[in-house]
Amino acid sequence: MTTHHEIIDAALAKITAGYVFPEKTAAIDVAIRRRLAEGAYQGLDLRELCERVTDDLQSVCPDRHLRLLWSEEPQSMDEEPEDVARARFAQYARESNYGVRRVEQLDDNIGYLDLRMIAPADLGGPAIAAAMQLLAPTQALVIDLRQCRGGSPEGVQLWCSYFFADDGVHLNDIYQRATGSTRQYWTLGHLTAPRYLDRPVTVLTSDLTFSGGEELAYNLKVLGRATLIGQTTRGGAHPTDRIPVAPHVAVTVPAARSINPVTGTNWEGVGVEPDVAIAAGDALKAALEDLRTRIG
Repeated sequence: MTTHHEIIDAALAKITAGYVFPEKTAAIDVAIRRRLAEGAYQGLDLRELCERVTDDLQSVCPDRHLRLLWSEEPQSMDEEPEDVARARFAQYARESNYGVRRVEQLDDNIGYLDLRMIAPADLGGPAIAAAMQLLAPTQALVIDLRQCRGGSPEGVQLWCSYFFADDGVHLNDIYQRATGSTRQYWTLGHLTAPRYLDRPVTVLTSDLTFSGGEELAYNLKVLGRATLIGQTTRGGAHPTDRIPVAPHVAVTVPAARSINPVTGTNWEGVGVEPDVAIAAGDALKAALEDLRTRIG
């Protein structure tokens, strides 16, 4: 059985090697090893260890993607073949309907999209196009991201593209530590469903909205394409690698960071602030009232 010390050693090694801010890794290493030496992790089961170490990691470095994760099912310590990992994720995305939970025409011809995950564009493209085709006749749209926990940058790019006229909108950049390169994300020129233009869009957020869901909200907000109603989001802007360090424990290491071309920064640690702050449970009602006045 892997000891707590071995798990922490392995996790810190992965953080040091891959964290997108290498200048912060020495302080992380010192802080966690100090806690280990103080006996802070003695007597904990693996789930408790993950929770305690995550709290300590985020105390010294407030990055919501920097975590130890416990899983009930044991995971292989061997690197999973890429084709196996791709097939497994494709099955998960399919069973989740590529994140599209609900598409509906509400009263007063207002569209409603309940989006729980941002699927990769190559997998989710047909489902995304089908949703946008159904929403095309509506006069206004609510995108509900209150339970959207994340997803793919390419998926965010595809969703955003439906709300702008052409391929001329610069959405986001992602810097990768491993290669030192920065990839730009622009709206796409070709889409397989109608674009949703010249009509009001409202995005609902909560304190559960995270990662890719936050990027979708952030992009539409800073580009002036949507009004955000709800709560400030969780604050995770760093694409992340998940690496097993024991059969039931993985470390998540942010290996890249988003750089918005409008603000020059991102939502890491601070979340995306809504334009109208309101309890998440009241956000849909408030959004519909606002949209009805705007289209009435």
